[in-house]
Amino acid sequence: MDITLLESASISKDQSIMSQVDSTSVPFTAPQIVSVLGRIGTMEVCLAQTEDEIASSQQLRFKVFFDELGAKGSATSEQRDADRFDPFCDHLLVYDTAIPGPKHKQIVGTYRLLRSEKAFETGGFYTASEFSIERLVAAKPELRFLELGRSCVLPEYRSKRTVELLWQGIWTYCRFHSIGVMFGCASFQGTVPAAHALPLSFLHHNCRATADWDVRALPALYQPMDLVPNEAINARVALFAMPPLIKGYLRLGAMIGDGAVIDYDFGTTDVCIILPVSRISERYVSHYAAESKRFA
Repeated sequence: MDITLLESASISKDQSIMSQVDSTSVPFTAPQIVSVLGRIGTMEVCLAQTEDEIASSQQLRFKVFFDELGAKGSATSEQRDADRFDPFCDHLLVYDTAIPGPKHKQIVGTYRLLRSEKAFETGGFYTASEFSIERLVAAKPELRFLELGRSCVLPEYRSKRTVELLWQGIWTYCRFHSIGVMFGCASFQGTVPAAHALPLSFLHHNCRATADWDVRALPALYQPMDLVPNEAINARVALFAMPPLIKGYLRLGAMIGDGAVIDYDFGTTDVCIILPVSRISERYVSHYAAESKRFA
């Protein structure tokens, strides 16, 4: 079967906890890494270097998650999607330098990155509020884990080019920090798992994590994914119904945890993605390494 790599830019709430916590309550320290991680035409991918850039990325997240997708969680009075994890994260940003004005007004896409050492400072990963990820982290102390979340792109920039830039940035970041495992939540729109019975069942029967990498939805939140027998699944139809973000993760070699979780605040059904760097296809390693080594 052919799983198209990130056929279009996707919208994913991913780790979707919302609160009225002041995102500047922890002093911001700009990450020590090269400023530009990738470039295509007028588009660049970088890490946020200022608090203005982080605030702009939070405003972008608000536009997508609240204004466009109708999230019902709380947000800051400045119409920003911000929570207690933000000050401990690095914020990967896509800029369109052709947009006039200051750099923080050129942000068109974002991804939030939380490394394991930073997660320990803030009391854990967001994913742990839905899935048993901390058990897996504790079982593999020799590896550095990276939580991917809060991915979103403005509607007019939802293209393969934007997603390619985000992954160039992620791969450079992983190499810089010697990341061994990427993980996070990815979402289906809607709070009725049966509405996604075919793709959820496809993931359950064909993409489940191996025992040494398995992560399970928390017992109180667990929703079964095996809603359709494997023999009744048309793989082509199931993949067509899959969110592009999840298909992209699968194409890179990701596995899926056990069970889904309904997030009523965001109106989504979440699955857990586990992507050991060692499982990434060599052709994608070569592709992103070739694109990013000019900037690393």
